[in-house]
Amino acid sequence: MVGTPFVYLSVHERGRVRGEGRGQRMRDAESFDEFYRSTSARLMRFGYAVVGDLTEAQDVVQEAYTRAWQRWRTVAAHPHPEAWVRLVVSRLATDRWRRLARWRAALHRSGPPENVHPPNEDTVVVVAALRQLPVAQRQALALHYLFDLPVAEIARETGVPVGTVTSWLSRGRAGMAEALAEPATTRVATGRTGSPGARPVAGARPAVSGVWEGNDDE
Repeated sequence: MVGTPFVYLSVHERGRVRGEGRGQRMRDAESFDEFYRSTSARLMRFGYAVVGDLTEAQDVVQEAYTRAWQRWRTVAAHPHPEAWVRLVVSRLATDRWRRLARWRAALHRSGPPENVHPPNEDTVVVVAALRQLPVAQRQALALHYLFDLPVAEIARETGVPVGTVTSWLSRGRAGMAEALAEPATTRVATGRTGSPGARPVAGARPAVSGVWEGNDDE
């Protein structure tokens, strides 16, 4: 589900870095390449779950990696560089939803724009259900089930009490169960290209491509 490869150096810059053959810049580029390869798939799934739209999630994740590269020596020295990028993704996604809320308010006043394209057919049912939840609940569910983070660590990363995270997870799971039980959301697309297939939801925890498997709260 990861989009196009991340490009953080222009062709000219890459040629210059390779030409040097050594030095800190080359080491930075190599370490960042390795970091991107080892984390991009997970962060793309996280961005998709939080943003709710694959194309926009790709933009958000790309921007987060761009910011990481711009200050890579600082990020690389962070105890958890992936958590640093994940936090940027969360903040960018939150900003995106705030802009969307303002746009929806404008639509109520002036009506929808002309020539609106239909929703992306690649959007899977579970992500459609996630979009019905508040941003905080989506973020908590994604951190817990995509990254296997315990409640205490989610609380540290989001800066809220443990009890708040527990509430987000509980309400989020309840909201997901309700949304997935609706007839319109009982079919899940598998993979990015959207190959639909029936999926039972009664008594099951949400799952997409194996990344929402059952973790108990810790």
